Amino acid sequence: MKRCFPLLFGPLVLLPASLLGAEWKAERTNDAVVVRDVQGAEVVRYQLQPLQGSKLAVDSACYFHPARTPSGLALTEVAPPDHLHHRGIFLAWVEMHGKKDADFWGWGEHAPKTNRVIVNLSVKLGDHGKDRAGFEARNDWIAEGDVMIHEKLEATARQQHPANILDLTYTLTPVSDVTLSRWAFSGFCMRTRKDGKLEAFGPDGPVTLKNPKHTEPASDWPAASWYAYTLKLDDGKKAGMAVFNDPRNPKTLWHNHRDIRMLNPCIVAPDEVPLKANEPLVLRYRVALFDGELRPEFIGKLAADFGGAETH
Repeated sequence: MKRCFPLLFGPLVLLPASLLGAEWKAERTNDAVVVRDVQGAEVVRYQLQPLQGSKLAVDSACYFHPARTPSGLALTEVAPPDHLHHRGIFLAWVEMHGKKDADFWGWGEHAPKTNRVIVNLSVKLGDHGKDRAGFEARNDWIAEGDVMIHEKLEATARQQHPANILDLTYTLTPVSDVTLSRWAFSGFCMRTRKDGKLEAFGPDGPVTLKNPKHTEPASDWPAASWYAYTLKLDDGKKAGMAVFNDPRNPKTLWHNHRDIRMLNPCIVAPDEVPLKANEPLVLRYRVALFDGELRPEFIGKLAADFGGAETH
């Protein structure tokens, strides 16, 4: 006689995506590179082509927006009403002189911005895995049809609780001699959203320094391995962003303006920067976008891992 045993079913257990072989991915679309985490959520977007209908006051693309915290909060902003040329996380200078004079930043007051554009040439998707994904972009800085600088950008995005982290290496190779004029601002910049209450922090804690003045390089904040902003949004959510400066970068002061909401480690604030033809300038930066309050120990560890407390 056969015995019948009832089939026993326990509660359905959904395995974490990481246990099912899911990975971070960088995907190329028609006009951007999008990095997604193991859940498929968008972490950061690198815009390759100008967006139609955008109010952005420059023709260049080649910027990051939106860049998000692990919970999905977008912290970057493009073409805010007070500065229509600001574009998320980007790299450009407000005044360059060489074969042509150029303002790729987009202000246009001290060098021409018309017919000065950063153009993407190619994208190579990089290695990806359970905790990161990256890509390489090749861009040209072009003034009136003449290439001034060849740019290679190597970007890797990953998550380290409670932050999404973006590591960026820019290799800029001028075609002919170029001088980056001295200014209090420009270079690598992260522009954040205008809503919510903002507080500024550095390695020594809350920052009480005055906002710098854009025409006075000496008014910039002193060299440091990182500075950060936290936001308390109108709905009560808290988040923040930190920018880290690699100690191998040229001497740097910071044009961190709370009202304009930009974090800007500026290599042209100490002095003008001459670039020789065919001699690369390598710049390395890290960005962390985190949920909740700023955790000094966590940010300090990210700085130490990146190159640490050494400053210029």
